[in-house]
Amino acid sequence: MLIQKVTILVITVFLLTTNQLATADTRHDTQYDPEIAASVASAMVALDEFMLHFNAKKPTAWAATLNYPHVRFASGGVTVYENQTIFSDTKAFEQLAKIGWDHSHWLERNVTLASKNKVHISTVFQRFNSRNQPIGTYQSLYIVTNVDGHWGTQARSSLAP
Repeated sequence: MLIQKVTILVITVFLLTTNQLATADTRHDTQYDPEIAASVASAMVALDEFMLHFNAKKPTAWAATLNYPHVRFASGGVTVYENQTIFSDTKAFEQLAKIGWDHSHWLERNVTLASKNKVHISTVFQRFNSRNQPIGTYQSLYIVTNVDGHWGTQARSSLAP
């Protein structure tokens, strides 16, 4: 009877430990793995660069913050940009100007999944007009990847138009 209890306890501890080890490289709790912490930090820098060049309205620099193919789920559709040149040629800034957009800011950025080369970040961002008045607030998911040493947004999904 005692052997059975010890065996059950050992198996339980083993399963719990194995589960923690199996998920350690895919969770955002970075205190256990410095490599994952570095990935999250790199992904956040990539998002900072994304917003910096987006707000500067520099399509080529903005396109350089992405990884390709780049996928965007928005406005009821899915758009795939095969490369930086195609993305740079988009008319995003013209479309945004029509709604009075001048710049945007992150309000929230929460890591939901992280591994060595990929980080999922749930975000909330706000759009502003030229008088710095909010014109919209949107939730989104950004998937930031490390492709050949370059951290960039590879996919975005939002309810923003």
